[in-house]
Amino acid sequence: MAGDKEEGFVIRDRRGSGGAEKAPAPPPPSASAAEHPPHVPSWEADEKAAPPVTFASFVISLGSSSLMLMGEKLEPQQPSMPVNLPQAKEIIDLLSVLEEKTKGNLTSDEQAVLRDMLYALRMKYVSLTTGS
Repeated sequence: MAGDKEEGFVIRDRRGSGGAEKAPAPPPPSASAAEHPPHVPSWEADEKAAPPVTFASFVISLGSSSLMLMGEKLEPQQPSMPVNLPQAKEIIDLLSVLEEKTKGNLTSDEQAVLRDMLYALRMKYVSLTTGS
């Protein structure tokens, strides 16, 4: 037994074959395969081109999503999304919680972005819900 080569475990799925055994699982990838991955996801390839995620960009992303859910088009050629006020309010509430939980821990610029985004979202939401 000491000279046996360890190959790992084999999984045999007999559910769909009526009890007939299936071929053993392929061996784990070799070291050379680990050095040269066959496919790099596009989001990893574009990582260098995209700006880094900051608190302000996170707030703007959430705010943009809420605006889109309230029927705003962020670009003129963009197709309209159906209005979903409950989901838009959920994002506004999430940003409100974020404002409360980060109080005293943000730079003045980050505070301003969050405060201004919340103001704009709340005003848009109120105007849509009151019909003004």
